[in-house]
Amino acid sequence: MTDAAVPVLKGTLDVLVLKALSWQPMHGFGVASWLERNSGGALGIEDSALYQALQRLEERGMLEAEWRLSENNRRARYYTLTASGRRQLRAQTTSWLRYAGAVTQILQATTRPA
Repeated sequence: MTDAAVPVLKGTLDVLVLKALSWQPMHGFGVASWLERNSGGALGIEDSALYQALQRLEERGMLEAEWRLSENNRRARYYTLTASGRRQLRAQTTSWLRYAGAVTQILQATTRPA
């Protein structure tokens, strides 16, 4: 996590991981790199939190994992989104976008309370 990065809000890491894996199977470092790249480095994700999220999502049946060789010929655990994970991603995306829109609307309010 860089100094300029903001911590990920509690409860959002799972949906971010699901989104990363919606593109293709990846290992943990690949997920972290994708999240960093697509947030412009703005999100700070601790390695331990990421690996806990991957394990939690696998235990809940949203991800499947298998050992493979990575691009640099090292064994790595690759995670793949399951059908259940795709459903969860759709549901959480809809909910998160609605919530974020409401919070944004409130924070940008230009009228005083009545």
